[in-house]
Amino acid sequence: MARRSTVLKISNLVKKYGDHTVIDHFNLQVYESDAVALTGRNGSGKSTVLRCIVGSDKPTEGTIEVLGEKAKDTEISFRRNVATVIDDLDFFPDLSVVEHLDLLARAHGLEDTDELVDSILEEVQLVPQSGQLPGTLSSGQRRRLALATAFVRPKKLLVLDEPEQRLDQEGIDWLGKRLRHEKEHNGLAIIMASHEPSLVEAVGARIVRIGGGLEETQSLAEPEQLA
Repeated sequence: MARRSTVLKISNLVKKYGDHTVIDHFNLQVYESDAVALTGRNGSGKSTVLRCIVGSDKPTEGTIEVLGEKAKDTEISFRRNVATVIDDLDFFPDLSVVEHLDLLARAHGLEDTDELVDSILEEVQLVPQSGQLPGTLSSGQRRRLALATAFVRPKKLLVLDEPEQRLDQEGIDWLGKRLRHEKEHNGLAIIMASHEPSLVEAVGARIVRIGGGLEETQSLAEPEQLA
């Protein structure tokens, strides 16, 4: 039995846009082998929390730590440990699908990159499109490529904003199984915003509602042991 370490810690997060408070003293901890799903109505602040984590937005107040260090997207350690799929990615227009994934795998110093990239392409069902440029892909295929960029690299924390967007039910089922495997077998910590109950259930995520008092459906107290 071993205690789970804290991967992500959000303390008293406040985000304001002018006089409008979007997030008001939000607290959360996400542990290794743990998944949290942020839910709530549109405009409740789910995406704002995620953007603050990855550095796209700056908190008005509060702190965010990843693996015990202040989250800073310009730090090498942050970029090494945190993978994100939030907005539509700005893919390199002149690199093919396979070249994107190969570049990421090699940039992170992974071995056997050809075998790894091939397996990810097959998993996301983009083998026939591997030589295409991102601009020629359908919206669903671009979403699968975006997810592939997260799975082809090492990571301790995965941040996802409505990853089910533009996926059919088969794709949602695959994603749920893949995320649960990453969580349970690789110790990955996951935080995501989602409107898809079947995905949240498949991942086995704790649900945190944002808006309406930030009521949580499950306790966020640290589990004493990891079975």
